Amino acid sequence: MKRLRLPFKFESKILRRGVTIAIVTWLLTVGSWLGAVRAGYSFSLGDILPSAIEVLQLSTMSDEREVSIGSQIDAQLKANRNISIYNNTSVQQFVEDLGERLVAVSDRPDLSFTFQIVNDSSINAFATLGGFVYVNTGLIALAENEAELAGVVAHEIGHITEKHVIERMKQAAIARGVAGSTGVDDSVLVGIGYELALSLPSSRRAEYEADEVGLAMLEDAGYAPSGIVTFFEKLAAASGGGRPPTFLSTHPATESRIRRLNRQIDDSERNQGDGLDTAAYRRQVSPL
Repeated sequence: MKRLRLPFKFESKILRRGVTIAIVTWLLTVGSWLGAVRAGYSFSLGDILPSAIEVLQLSTMSDEREVSIGSQIDAQLKANRNISIYNNTSVQQFVEDLGERLVAVSDRPDLSFTFQIVNDSSINAFATLGGFVYVNTGLIALAENEAELAGVVAHEIGHITEKHVIERMKQAAIARGVAGSTGVDDSVLVGIGYELALSLPSSRRAEYEADEVGLAMLEDAGYAPSGIVTFFEKLAAASGGGRPPTFLSTHPATESRIRRLNRQIDDSERNQGDGLDTAAYRRQVSPL
């Protein structure tokens, strides 16, 4: 079953790579033409195509730069007291071990991830670029077992591996007119990333993709795939037909996500894997 999803994911990456190559080729062609007429005109490639250049610069951001910007966003979130970190050593280690188990089977196993617990009773989890993942104590308490928590963390890792935050930054930079021919200064990107971390305006496509990638990670890491579905079912029940939990406030409808995930899970393997021992999970997170 896991192999059945790989072609779609592979084609998606090939498509993205093809689009980037096409843009590069187009830029080089236009650049050559501009060079030929440079003597007669006073504009440069950067003058007429700043947004296109910035698309390339952000799309090819190095891991080192991504982690650096993510670290600055993390520092700003803490300095402005938007988040308060929960500092129980045993629970923190449990979440880190769970996260690293998922990262090891992700598409970016060499990226340095940082998993942090936010001392907040609301149900929420989010991620920013550079491998920074945040999970609220309220969400950890709501989860019934490790597989459910792993499903949420895998979803957030999916946002990072698919570079959804970078895509949102790119769109925001262009919309605000700060994407120039020399690129966007890191301090500007930190400001945009900080706002995005607080507002959570992920697109429907990005959320569905993070669900799909997260499910694949969950299975590849040896967790029972039912975990991600049963947790979403808890979130739907928690909303009680009213305002959904913070974690879902800007996401696609929970019922739609559950249906999509269920279609991707083989019923014979739904509860095959680790993480379904509720008693063991409660012992791990008992300090909460």
